[in-house]
Amino acid sequence: MSKQSELELENKLIAQLVKQGYENILIADGDVLLANLKNQLERFNQTSFSDREFEIILNHLEKGNVFEKAKTLRDRLHITRENGDSFYVRFFDKEDWNTNLFQVTNQITQEGTYKNRYDVTLLINGLPLVQIELKRRGLEIKEAFNQINRYQRHSFWSNRGLFQYVQLFVISNGVNTKYLANNKLQSVKQTFFWADVDNKNITDLFAFAKAFLSTSHLAKMIAQYVVHNETHKILMVLRPYQYYATEKLVHQVATSNDNGYIWHTTGSGKTLTSFKASQIIMDLPNVHKVVFVVDRKDLDYQTMLEFNSFKKDSVDVTDNTQSLVRQLTDDSKLVLTTIQKLNNAISKVHYEKSLKHLQDKKVVFIFDECHRSQFGDTHKKITEYFTSSQLFGFTGTPIFKDNAAKNDLGKRTTKDLFGQCLHKYVITDAIKDQNVLRFGIEYVGKYKRKSKTFIDIEVEDIDKAEVFKDPKRLEKIADYIIAYHNQKTFSKEYSALFAVSNIETLITYYDIFKRKKDEGEHDMRIATIFSYGTNEDDEDAQDYLPDDDQLAMAAEPTASYKTSHTREKLDSYISDYNAMFHTSFSTKDGQQFENYFKDISKRLKEREKTTFQDKDRLDLVIVVNMMLTGFDAKRVNTLYVDKNLKYHGLIQAYSRTNRILGEQKSQGNILCFRNLKKATDEAVTLFSNKDAIEEIILPPYESIAEKFDEALKNLLEIVPTYQSVDDLMSEEDELAFVMAFRRLLRAKNVLESYTDFDWDDLGIDEQTFEDYKGKYLDLNDKVKNDRQVHKASILDDIDFELELIHRDKINVAYILQLLAQLKESKSADATAQKKAIIDMLTGDVELRSKRELIEKFIEENLPYINDVDAIQDEFERFWHEERIMALSKICEEENLDKKQFRALIDSYTNYGREPLRDDIFKCLDNRPSILKAREIGERILDKMKEFVEVFVQGMTG
Repeated sequence: MSKQSELELENKLIAQLVKQGYENILIADGDVLLANLKNQLERFNQTSFSDREFEIILNHLEKGNVFEKAKTLRDRLHITRENGDSFYVRFFDKEDWNTNLFQVTNQITQEGTYKNRYDVTLLINGLPLVQIELKRRGLEIKEAFNQINRYQRHSFWSNRGLFQYVQLFVISNGVNTKYLANNKLQSVKQTFFWADVDNKNITDLFAFAKAFLSTSHLAKMIAQYVVHNETHKILMVLRPYQYYATEKLVHQVATSNDNGYIWHTTGSGKTLTSFKASQIIMDLPNVHKVVFVVDRKDLDYQTMLEFNSFKKDSVDVTDNTQSLVRQLTDDSKLVLTTIQKLNNAISKVHYEKSLKHLQDKKVVFIFDECHRSQFGDTHKKITEYFTSSQLFGFTGTPIFKDNAAKNDLGKRTTKDLFGQCLHKYVITDAIKDQNVLRFGIEYVGKYKRKSKTFIDIEVEDIDKAEVFKDPKRLEKIADYIIAYHNQKTFSKEYSALFAVSNIETLITYYDIFKRKKDEGEHDMRIATIFSYGTNEDDEDAQDYLPDDDQLAMAAEPTASYKTSHTREKLDSYISDYNAMFHTSFSTKDGQQFENYFKDISKRLKEREKTTFQDKDRLDLVIVVNMMLTGFDAKRVNTLYVDKNLKYHGLIQAYSRTNRILGEQKSQGNILCFRNLKKATDEAVTLFSNKDAIEEIILPPYESIAEKFDEALKNLLEIVPTYQSVDDLMSEEDELAFVMAFRRLLRAKNVLESYTDFDWDDLGIDEQTFEDYKGKYLDLNDKVKNDRQVHKASILDDIDFELELIHRDKINVAYILQLLAQLKESKSADATAQKKAIIDMLTGDVELRSKRELIEKFIEENLPYINDVDAIQDEFERFWHEERIMALSKICEEENLDKKQFRALIDSYTNYGREPLRDDIFKCLDNRPSILKAREIGERILDKMKEFVEVFVQGMTG
């Protein structure tokens, strides 16, 4: 049976959509698209527009980027009609979304930098709001995702930029179907399957169309569940479990006074879910106010940032109990506070008069992580004080009888406090959907240094305090972390947390690492934070940012010696931090301490930004409890553990590492220096089921090695030697090689994260692998070159996943050291050394672009340098001259003003912002015609990026 073609998929899909209420219309090109838009806007607005009026509308629609156009879509445009009347033009009805007009078309052709033909387009009120890209059965749908990215570059901006109004993309090969928001910054990891309410994925294209693309559901998703992220200026869309949870909460508030809770596993994005639920609930007519409650001061701040990123100024943190009372009594519809302040507000007599009028109002309380230990008493107070209140909780790890702690109220569960679980999405669901990563767990009892000698860290199953505190053991663990940290974090491209049992042990560890750094044994940037004077002796206590009164108590002369000692120690560690990052934090008051915490958080969180600079990098944070719950940073990929964890505490701590981020981060690394195997299995069983352990935890090293060998066998069938790549006859053959080597790269990426990794275990040696990699990178260069000369290629839709190509950090400073060695070497060794340097440049993604120039320096300059110490100065002079010539060449070829173009480059380099088209045109002597403008702008932008890649990136450090 032949495979179903793309055209057959298209025709069958359109036929189904017509049955679902879409009008099928033929739109061949941009002119017909504009004519149809005029017609549909007239029908939708129940009027007709003159040509002049429609031109005003088009000029309005053309303004802005994708993010700004999403706002235009939801707003109205005021125009003065030719007869002098005022009129408000609507583009989309977000309140009564079923009144919108729905059409489907296919094969619209638009010409930008290239001519592109789009598969299936869904038009609402004449605007293209959903674009569906199909691949024939058997191909990865990732290639459809890459095709969308290509259309973003090449043609969506043409013809008044109407395709920049697309809110959602759908990609499918018939068998697998996913959807995503229109956000060109995202990776394929931000594409989602739709599912039913029980989290069963709907992958078939036609089942997806029935469930997701029904006119009512699709319009509702666009109206309510596409979110504008103000911080990053991007669109986001809710995943199915977020949608169902929000719908359940809204329905519960609208139809009853019953409480409930949402069980969504840690890392699945419950902050976005809770924000969207809060936003919709606070607009319900029967709701007076929504109060979102977190249990710690640090989460208060983090949640505020996230809420305000979804909607600017949507919420303000209550600084103290007084400001909370003020917000509860003013017209604020959404209030964010901590449980401590809420407890104070309803417990203290002098606030009673201010809050009395709220007692019979419907106030909806939403609790983040609703099982915290402080919650028991407050729950009772809230329900007694606010007689018409409704309480909802979010949790990634509910409290059941098995993991409930005894307190004054007995062993109370999440169900006891909140009643029915309204929606459930457990860790196995999230891993299946690739919304969070699996864990790669290694239990370290012995380890081998590079010399292959084994060192005992501890004997398994020993559980004696004196063994765990033994300084020799702690020293060995520090040695282990130093030995393997680079391997675990891809040469510090990611950060790690180190969870230890108590503050006394933390102090010992910090001092060991500091001494070893002073002795030159490592160069890691290490920080620590703990709340001195609170919870110090309780391993299981929740650590949080203390309020000012707690800090003041710790500073009293009557405070214990231990408190004073730990505070002094922390101050000395903060001084180290200040010296490292040129900051000025301390523990002298609550705000200073809070700012220190925020700065640590920021360094970890902002590593994922393209503008992050290595000088701000923090490698390891040692903690007792802080940051092990509620803290999210995608570039944290490793957790070292030297403390006993169990149940929800264990899952919460492990989950700091498993946020999705590109292809390189394939799992969260957990390195346990205690035997937590039984505790891990029990926790996984409690929060999913006993059969889920293999789904959540990566298999042993040997199993991954087998997958690598399978991928290698497939590669060798296509290209038996690396030289065979040069003999591939067609682009189809090259595509087969690229995909086969990409699979091998993925397997190697996972293998390398294991401390057992050894090339001797594999069916290929490292040099041969590097040779294949060089050919793989050659093809990537070929695709980039074809793109610049506007040559179409089937490889253009392939993601080469260059982030998987990793080696120890090689920069120009390191290459200069090698050049110095080359200069001093004997002539017999020089040829081999020079080849090794060139091979290194060829195999490094960042330095590859500099290979030609560095070769030129070796050939033309190095022989004439007599003093080895002068190599760096001579190289910098050479590089500066080449940079000036390259810049002059671009400016001459494109008729650019050199000063203005250099300013554009500086802005791009410093802030990561691509210049706007108008910014580029300001550098031109003559503004190009509209027909040529985009093509010229794209070409200049490509040249600018190539210039930065060669002359700027990787030139420091």
